[in-house]
Amino acid sequence: MDKKVKVYSTPTCPFCIRTKQFLKDNNIFFEDVDVAADQEAAKEMMQRSGQMGVPVIDIEGRLIVGFDKEEIKKALGM
Repeated sequence: MDKKVKVYSTPTCPFCIRTKQFLKDNNIFFEDVDVAADQEAAKEMMQRSGQMGVPVIDIEGRLIVGFDKEEIKKALGM
């Protein structure tokens, strides 16, 4: 059951790094969107989440702001 996962992040954000490591450790494939390098993606993230902070995790359209391991697990059905 592969869910579509997108992580809006920056390369220097510690919580982004932890989020991506958690997904990798659980063999969850995800698209990593670097909002520091991609202004359009940053705008999209802010419009969708109302947040400027990262990470913003999009799991099948459900947005999770920040590294919230329990919410991520719930959204993934783990």
